[in-house]
Amino acid sequence: MTQESVNKALSTVTYPGFTKDIVTFGFVKDIEIDGDAVCVTVDITSSAPEVAKQIEDECVAALLREGAGDAVIKVNAPKMPRETSSRGKNLAPQVKNFVMVSSGKGGVGKSTSSVNLAIALAMQGKKVGLLDADIYGPNIPRMLGLAGQKPEVESNKVHPLKAFGIEMMSMGSLMEEGQSLIWRGAMVMKAIEQFLRDILWSELDVLVIDMPPGTGDAQLSLAQAIPVTCGITVTTPQQVSLDDSRRSLDMFKKLNIPIAGVIENMSGFISPDTGVEYDIFGKGSTEPMIAEYETELLAEIPIEPGVRIGGDTGAPVTYENPESEVAKRFMKAAEMLWAKIEKIEEEGGVENESIQPTTPPGVSACSTAAAPQQQAPQQSTGGCGTGCGCH
Repeated sequence: MTQESVNKALSTVTYPGFTKDIVTFGFVKDIEIDGDAVCVTVDITSSAPEVAKQIEDECVAALLREGAGDAVIKVNAPKMPRETSSRGKNLAPQVKNFVMVSSGKGGVGKSTSSVNLAIALAMQGKKVGLLDADIYGPNIPRMLGLAGQKPEVESNKVHPLKAFGIEMMSMGSLMEEGQSLIWRGAMVMKAIEQFLRDILWSELDVLVIDMPPGTGDAQLSLAQAIPVTCGITVTTPQQVSLDDSRRSLDMFKKLNIPIAGVIENMSGFISPDTGVEYDIFGKGSTEPMIAEYETELLAEIPIEPGVRIGGDTGAPVTYENPESEVAKRFMKAAEMLWAKIEKIEEEGGVENESIQPTTPPGVSACSTAAAPQQQAPQQSTGGCGTGCGCH
């Protein structure tokens, strides 16, 4: 047996749930050969015992077919994920953890970051869902190669679409391509609640939620509907983006959402011909903001042609080109994010009781004491004065 023949045999072992083999993924870490006896160390990203067992059995069988007299497979797996200990309202209790990916402004690569972060978590063995809550700009179906595909409906419930080892739902999968949504905030809030309650999500370790830009109705509605485990802010190095990113981080604090970190997108440019990285938009300018909010930098994601190509063609770079610099940085960001989730759970989990509405159903939060019947409308002391009809 030789290193080449061992790698050839192991390249026939497909990682469970994916179409790529364990050699391509880089999971084969050490090969020891003594005559026709082979010992291989495989580092996998799944904590499920059945995955480790399947890989061990298939590796042994592949090596014996290749001519090995004896084969020993050492599988290193991460520890099992913990159950969430959330308190308060939760419209999707089958999901253990929720991660809100937000930004203060549009155009910073938030959806691209959400897609690749979700795929990186799945490649590390987590059961992952991706909710495209950016109602007005639902781009994630195209980024996952699911544009034009419609989900299956069962008894007024909707099955999420699946790609690259994750489950996904988006308004873009429910409406016709190019159709605009001219909705007021209340309709957006209702849609987000339905995405949580009426989608048949599996028992997920984590649901990554790609939010609309800003700090408005959608963010508050989501935080009241589920206990958000932690939030991530995506920014670019320019000061105009950082100004808005501070608002996003401040929103997390006001909603009592733990901050997992910041992703600095478009952080430098990697030349495809030389591999040299240039700081065309600046780099590292997020450090003062990170220090101010006592969080950490999850990743500096450079501009790389493969990222744009992957997004346009439905071939996310983290899955299709795991050896690229961008993919490696997203994989590292996913590791840091999961470590943060585990730390939050160890410290008692999260709750959203403090931000639940305090007014009875059907009563406006801006209502005051009702005006006396005999009082003229212009003399009324009730209502908020905005014409919302709260009386």
